[in-house]
Amino acid sequence: MASVWAGQRGTIKAYSNFNAAADVKALRSAIEGIGTTESVVIDTITQRSNAQRQIICKEYKGATGRNLIDDLKGDLGGDFENVMVGLMMHPAAFDAKEIKGALKGPGTTESTLIEILASRTNLQIKELAAAYQAENQRSLTDDLTSDISGDFGKAMLILLQGKRDESINFNQEQAKIDAKALYDAGEKKWGTDESKFIDILCKKSIPQLRKTFEEYKIVSKTNIVESIKGEMSGNLEDLLVAVVKCVVNTPAYFAERLYKSMKGGGTDEATLSRIMISRSEIDLLDIRAEYKKLFGYSLHSNIKSEVSGDYCTSLLKICGGDD
Repeated sequence: MASVWAGQRGTIKAYSNFNAAADVKALRSAIEGIGTTESVVIDTITQRSNAQRQIICKEYKGATGRNLIDDLKGDLGGDFENVMVGLMMHPAAFDAKEIKGALKGPGTTESTLIEILASRTNLQIKELAAAYQAENQRSLTDDLTSDISGDFGKAMLILLQGKRDESINFNQEQAKIDAKALYDAGEKKWGTDESKFIDILCKKSIPQLRKTFEEYKIVSKTNIVESIKGEMSGNLEDLLVAVVKCVVNTPAYFAERLYKSMKGGGTDEATLSRIMISRSEIDLLDIRAEYKKLFGYSLHSNIKSEVSGDYCTSLLKICGGDD
């Protein structure tokens, strides 16, 4: 069965001459020797698909009695460790870990929750919720409910249900009706009916929403993102803008997130790593193309100028090429 986490536009593909036993042997000698041979770890992990890495994990356990992820954590460090460990995890478990990290401790990292729930498909959301439950013995719905509230919480919980209409057809008349409903709920009235925006943006199919956004521009003389920014604020605004951007062009949304993670004084390594890992088998080729189009230089060159060492090497291997 095809994985819901692998698309056609990833930079990482299944390795054609895959030999799990040989990979286990190479990783063991790289990890067990005096000092870790990082280049072997990087080449092996970044040049295998996630499905192949899961086989390596299983065979490593059989050969050593140890968990490969635990061994990597014991031998590596910092952002480099996070990337290698992240790649070794099943994508659903990785998303669940990122969400758990965003909910943990004082304050919630809403931007991480928004990025994940706004961009994943229904099946991906169902798998990550199941992985969260398995790892934490608690439901993600319960943990989200206790951490976030109001219209933002309501919208997040609708997305978490993973029940967006995924039909590929659209209804032109319905698009006109929904565009008018959005206009009446926002631009046209004093105060905003957030629930109408949430209901339409979080439930309708992507083709239907794209058509609705076209109709909205005709009705309101402005685009839907500008309207949301003008009518709303805070986390709800950020979430609905992210949903719209993912509906219109998911790779462009991630290109923008990557750019912001490396812009300015410091690098947001957590966001940079998460996106490179999570999109590596889905659409990173398209993200690279959008990055070049939007910012005038390649993702590869920006990573190279912003980070260094084994962390940089691993990210560039995932990136897969300079545009």
